Parts: sequence; structure tokens; C-alpha cells
Amino acid sequence: MTTVLESLGAGLRASLSESPAVYFLGEDILDPYGGAFKIARGLSTAFPDRVITSPVSEAGLVGVALGMALRGLRPVVEIMFGDFTLLAADQLINHAAKVRWLSGGAAQAPMVVRTPMGGRRGYGPTHSQTLEKHFLGAPGLRVVAASALGDPGAMLRAAVLEDDDPVLFVENKALYAVAVQPTSGLQDIEVSVHGRRYPTYQLRVAGAPAPGLTLAAYGLCGELARQAASRLAFEDEIFADVFIFTELSPHRPEALHDSLSHTRRLLTIEEGTRFLGWGAEVVAQAVEALGPGLQARRVAALDMPVPSAGPLEAAVLPGVEAILSAARALAGRS
Repeated sequence: MTTVLESLGAGLRASLSESPAVYFLGEDILDPYGGAFKIARGLSTAFPDRVITSPVSEAGLVGVALGMALRGLRPVVEIMFGDFTLLAADQLINHAAKVRWLSGGAAQAPMVVRTPMGGRRGYGPTHSQTLEKHFLGAPGLRVVAASALGDPGAMLRAAVLEDDDPVLFVENKALYAVAVQPTSGLQDIEVSVHGRRYPTYQLRVAGAPAPGLTLAAYGLCGELARQAASRLAFEDEIFADVFIFTELSPHRPEALHDSLSHTRRLLTIEEGTRFLGWGAEVVAQAVEALGPGLQARRVAALDMPVPSAGPLEAAVLPGVEAILSAARALAGRS
């Protein structure tokens, strides 16, 4: 069994092995510590000249990486907790994302900033947030979220070696211990894959009737949506298409809209706060594309800081029961 954490570590190692232009920068990433979540363990020993530890300065770290990218390298930055990506927002949004436009296409900034987001580990209000929504819609910046489906390490490798624009690569920390699932041979689940480098996965219960509900999610919430869809099928005979996105921005909704043209019911699920979230944009684009008659609901975190205490944290963050309740209401079964 390969976990998401192990897959991402292998993808990072493969990137360093395959190209001498790849450098890895971050705080506390040198052995024997290997980073807060150990994805970097062993890398500084294997690549001592290209794994670089840094001071605690997210803005400085991403700024240095941008300079390296402009000189033809392909740097990867680890920001220890996603909460602190906001300290590097100026470098990402006002500089790295604008390079191609400001240079008339003469320059590019191939760099990846990867970071763990999310809660469910009791880390409290400043180390448990899901903040990628603040980066969505910045022209020139791609926002990608790891999934337990497919091969997240291969997706990270593709971001590092193949994408010539800056990428914010989001890893929900509660996914790290989850086993990677193949996209074929899953018991009782049919999977369709849309897209190549950053795929969208479409799941439905094998042999089920045509779905009457469409679920859209990403990251850990994709796993929660899978669990909820299985229970809806076997407990309520409510059958759903589940879409798990890995590319959040720009949003590529074609397959989702095809499903919605039949179901006319959309439920979005995300761990970030509900107000002005990813789900709001997904719903807005669906309504614009499909017109009147589309029903939609959103499941997300409450609009408040994430508590440290386990029961309180669970009450703030979305879970399977919240998804089930919203889906049943949307299907007229509440």
C-alpha cells in the first residue's frame, strides 16, 4: 500500500532525479528532519547541492524561487503550513503569475509552491485553515490539489517538469496517510478520467441506474464525497456522479456540466469556508452555462476559525453526515 505522502515524496524525488534544473527549497527540510510532514526525508542526502534549507520567510523563499525560475531553473518550494502562503501572495500573484504577460511571452516562471492545507489534526486556528480560495482566479497562476485517486506523485512530477507557469500545489494534510487508489479495478466503482496532467475524476457506483445528482469536490473532500455517494446509493437509492477535481484554477467544468445537463442537481463540497469559496464559483459557472432549473447546494466549513479541540473542530469542518444531509435535501428525501 502506497500512501499519498509516500507518492508525493516519490514524485518529488523523481523530479530531482530526472532534471538537474530542479531545486527544492523550504524550511527545516534537511535530513534527518526532512520537513514537518516528512515528504522531503532523504532528499538532502541524495541531492545535497539542490535541496536548500531557508530562513523562516515565506515571501523571501518564494521570491528567491522566482528568481531561479527566471534564470531557467525549475524550483520547488515547500511552505510548511498552507496558512502562511498568504505571506507569499505578493510574490505569487503580483510577480510570478504576471511574468508571461509582462514579458510578452519572452519569459516564463516554471515553479511549484507546494503546501499542506486543512485541519482535522487539532493544530488550531492558524495551522488548520484551507486558504487556496484566496488564490483562485489569479490570471497566470495555476492552483492544483492532490487527490488520493490516480497517482498524486506523478501529478506533482508533471507540475514540476512539464508546467511552464507557476503552480500552487495544495496537499490536504489529512490525505497524507490515505492509501492511493488506482483509477481502474476499484470494487463497485466506475471511474472516468478527464484530462491528462491535472485530471478530473468522475466516479459512479458500478451497475447503478442513471444518476440523479452530481457531486463536485477536491482534496480530502473528494474522499468524503466518495463515502457519501456509496451510502446514498445503498441506504437511500440516490445515485450520484462524483467529480473529484485536481485543477481548481483555471476551472475546467466541461465534464461536470455534461453530467449536470442530465441530473440538474449540483452539490459542491470543500473544506474551506463557505462564503466566496470554490463551490460558489463552480455553482455560478454551472448556472450560467445550463440556465434556469438547476438546483444547487454547497457544503463547506463554517465561516469561523478552526478550533483546536477535536469535537469543536469536527463541528466546524464538513464531514460525511453533512454531505448526506445536503444530498438528501437536494434529492427531495430530507
